[in-house]
Amino acid sequence: MKTLLRNESLRNIAIIAHVDHGKTTLVDHMFRQCGEFRENQSVEDRVMDSMDLERERGITIAAKNCSVHWKGVKINILDTPGHADFGGEVERALMMVDGAVLLVDASEGPLPQTRFVLKKALEANLKIIVAVNKIDRKDARPQEVINEIYDLFIDLDANEEQIEFPLLYAIGREGIAQTTLEEKGDSLAPLLDAIVGEVPAPTYDPDEPFQMLVSDLDYSEFLGRLAVGKIANGEVHCNDDLVCIGVDGKARTLRVNKLQAYDGVKISDVERSLAGDICIMAGIEDVHIGDTICNKTTPKALKRITVDEPTVAMKFGVNSSPFSGREGKFVQSTKIRERLMKETLSNVALRVEDTSDPNVFMVKGRGEFQMVILIETLRREGYELSVGRPQVIFREENGAVIEPIEHLFVDCDEHFVGIVTEKLSGRKGRMINLVNHGSGRVRMEFSIPSRGLIGYRNEFLTDTKGTGILNSYLEGYEPHRGDFPLRLTGSLVADRQGDASPYALFNLEPRGVLFIPPNTAVYEGMIVGEHNRDNDLNVNATKEKKLTNMRAAGRDENVTLTPVTPMTLERAIEFIKDDELVEITPKSIRLRKSILPASQRK
Repeated sequence: MKTLLRNESLRNIAIIAHVDHGKTTLVDHMFRQCGEFRENQSVEDRVMDSMDLERERGITIAAKNCSVHWKGVKINILDTPGHADFGGEVERALMMVDGAVLLVDASEGPLPQTRFVLKKALEANLKIIVAVNKIDRKDARPQEVINEIYDLFIDLDANEEQIEFPLLYAIGREGIAQTTLEEKGDSLAPLLDAIVGEVPAPTYDPDEPFQMLVSDLDYSEFLGRLAVGKIANGEVHCNDDLVCIGVDGKARTLRVNKLQAYDGVKISDVERSLAGDICIMAGIEDVHIGDTICNKTTPKALKRITVDEPTVAMKFGVNSSPFSGREGKFVQSTKIRERLMKETLSNVALRVEDTSDPNVFMVKGRGEFQMVILIETLRREGYELSVGRPQVIFREENGAVIEPIEHLFVDCDEHFVGIVTEKLSGRKGRMINLVNHGSGRVRMEFSIPSRGLIGYRNEFLTDTKGTGILNSYLEGYEPHRGDFPLRLTGSLVADRQGDASPYALFNLEPRGVLFIPPNTAVYEGMIVGEHNRDNDLNVNATKEKKLTNMRAAGRDENVTLTPVTPMTLERAIEFIKDDELVEITPKSIRLRKSILPASQRK
């Protein structure tokens, strides 16, 4: 048996939690207390949420690295997303670490995504430190939450060693951690001490040559492609000649032009990196996540990263509407394909496939939310495109069709239980559990096909008057549960090009819910509203009022229209049927029929 050595000057940890349980805020205070910022330095909150979309939505989308120094030990920290849709990011991040801090809200307790990320961490056999966060909340119930955490560990088949986790209590917003509920903490020292004391230092084999698994990719205008990963064995120096072993097993030579490491939030140049450290390497163009970078003389590949299969597919195509090219910089199919391919390099959970139509591509991912974030990113970069309705990816097993099933958690007021249960059972959902703590709110659990949740979120918010919370994670695959109607209403479709007039819209209001305000430019085949009935209705949204001696232009022109709720990307994607598309440009979101002329649609 070989003896493995440990690099005691390092610790690699991931911070895992459900959305909004305070991961990124906790990392902020770690920086402050470890002296990564100067006294007078102005620092914005949630410094790790570097993307505009992350700041706006208050969530983490991409896993990001940083480091702090505590008592002579460098701690590499990975801030991971809490959404199951970004599970590929979590799996990638957990490949680089030896331990994880599980953050759980003292009021909400462990939620579905907590379960998802914890399951991944336990499978990777990581050392877990549990921190019950937000103990200063008025509705905090730390003792019950700790019992729920133990139940969750047992439920996920954790071994005895994993269940004996160190437990801390935290107020992340104030940068406080404590070992008991009674004591009054004043800093994060107990948490940082626990990380150094409990999380094992990275191991390496002194007899093995240099090996590094590429877990992330980045791009620099000056240095080109950057490979990020944890060094498994050996050490690397700047200007070393190495090889990269790809999925085909072939070794491609490379020279390390620049070697960098995480230093706080920044990245700094280093001359050498040792086993166990997470480093950034420039000097190789053709590199993919999962490749091994190793010695030229003794090339030896490490085990590749495995990622859960995608569950949702969506068609991305060029914008073929009459308004194409008016608002975006990139409209050609080649540009869209190029950009989607670039996304797959850094996002392991995403796949792009060509279709029989050269202008349409099939993008496969973990969930509709992941797709929404991708589309939003593209439109902000100046792309114009059209996307279809998300489709669930079915599989075949022993000749039978099986489909992805979600474990759904619903938290709502008790008088909404009836409508929620009715809607979910109509979508082939089965109730598994119902808990009523007598506080006025109820927690329900359902087993439901993934396709049953597409388009349900908005309906749920309407039904619960905006007070309900929905969470789900992928439970596995089951035999197909049969078809069900997804949308019981049709669309109001414009039958000609022009500007929508207040007079026409006022007369259309009794027909359904309108999506556009007056003076919006419309074209034939564009959806202007939702029809009350189950069929589509072609309407003239540009009709002006006829003027005669008796009907003056000024008389009753001040029609009062119902205010229109602006169309969001999520709402648009959930609304459309299979024969409809969402047209997305940097400035507009429009709904349309995939076949525009009414004569051809019949």
